[in-house]
Amino acid sequence: MKIGFDNEKYLKMQSEHIKERINQFDNKLYLEFGGKLFDDFHASRVLPGFAPDSKLRMLMQLADQAEIVMAISASDIEKNKVRGDLGITYDSDVLRLVDEFRGKGLYVGSVVITQFSGQHSATLFKKRLENLGIKVYIHYTIPGYPSNIPVIVSDEGFGKNEYIETTRPLVIVTAPGPGSGKMATCLSQLYHEHQRGVHAGYAKYETFPVWNLPLKHPVNLAYEAATADLNDINMIDPFHLEAYGITTVNYNRDVEIFPVLNAIFERIFGESPYKSPTDMGVNMAGNCIIDDEVCRQASRQEIIRRYYHAVDGIAAGTRLEEEAFKIELLMKQEHITVNDRSTVSPALVRAEATGAPAVAMELPNGKIITGKTSDLLGPSAALLLNAIKELAGIDHEKHIISPTAIEPIQTLKIKYLGSKNPRLHTDEVLIALSTTAARSDDAKLALTQLARLQGCQVHSSVMLSEVDKKMFQRLGCSLTCEPKYQ
Repeated sequence: MKIGFDNEKYLKMQSEHIKERINQFDNKLYLEFGGKLFDDFHASRVLPGFAPDSKLRMLMQLADQAEIVMAISASDIEKNKVRGDLGITYDSDVLRLVDEFRGKGLYVGSVVITQFSGQHSATLFKKRLENLGIKVYIHYTIPGYPSNIPVIVSDEGFGKNEYIETTRPLVIVTAPGPGSGKMATCLSQLYHEHQRGVHAGYAKYETFPVWNLPLKHPVNLAYEAATADLNDINMIDPFHLEAYGITTVNYNRDVEIFPVLNAIFERIFGESPYKSPTDMGVNMAGNCIIDDEVCRQASRQEIIRRYYHAVDGIAAGTRLEEEAFKIELLMKQEHITVNDRSTVSPALVRAEATGAPAVAMELPNGKIITGKTSDLLGPSAALLLNAIKELAGIDHEKHIISPTAIEPIQTLKIKYLGSKNPRLHTDEVLIALSTTAARSDDAKLALTQLARLQGCQVHSSVMLSEVDKKMFQRLGCSLTCEPKYQ
């Protein structure tokens, strides 16, 4: 796998830049943290070399100066909103993230429930957190937010919110997902700090779009594809261009809200510390790209991957057609089609030849391996065995799991667990392989190859089961599926 991004340089530059921003204010900075902290797989796909936990590692360099405030919207708690990549509700993810942060030695100061208007489930969640010893604050729905500035910046607006007690110079405001009220939390705290005579600052840490890459750079287009459901559009920052004569990239929501933010800053401080949305950002990712072409190619692949996710969602009834249409336009801008994904054609050709579902994978050396449906194995399970045998140098015709070891598992599934499908899924075949490895050197060798599947591209001729999709995700493979049910 080719590397296009210098992760160590990024960690160093990013932490130093945040320290500089803290020093610009009264040693108190509220940093709105966008995107995912632990598992930013989008960034690792479009910037090969970017570690999924880079933001976390960067924060750990600032651990003695930083504390974390988790924001969650009361309406998201009420709706049981689910984080799509993990399949868990936002309130469950808050608990998971608190545990993860603390496990890494980071200080989690509190949780703030935003947009509160008496939701019963939010009240219950508050009690649950407090029973766990976590401080909880309430921020209320403000009528006319974000445009009615005289009300917002008053005792009836931010003044009604509970002041979040913090003790460190850097306050990271993060959340399980978008729309959780991170920015409003930061602004409310600025208001309360100013009332207490503290000139605190605000900054925004979003990796994408990358402000110092061209507007139509594939890395930035891949961000548009990733947020097609939110209708985010990358655009030139007109405020930065007017103030400095320099072209930078931002996205529509930040550009649209900037005049309001500017007015809020002026009402709180007397003058705004920033002249543009770009000024507010602290992202150094664009300075750490070491091979632009590698990142361009990876981003094109991500756009195709996002397209497949959109059309699969349409087939499943979970996404709108407009999302796929928007990504199709991005593909046309980049002059790419689904056939530019190396695993698409091999999977479809194998499926047509066998008359049954098939899956294809591109190995780190560029070789394409396929897996077909058989009496014993589903295509994903067959693909995994074929791939790790190839990587281990084991002859394709050689069994690393005896068919006699598979049959009892099938009996268990059909006779005792009520399954109608006797074929083994990926998780079942890996368990069978691991038990075989206790007495087979070939099985043991094959099992050690699983780590080498990280970053491999996979395509299926049909939509896979949740079990198989999650297994490919856990192995670090980038999966796409044709929008067809088996």
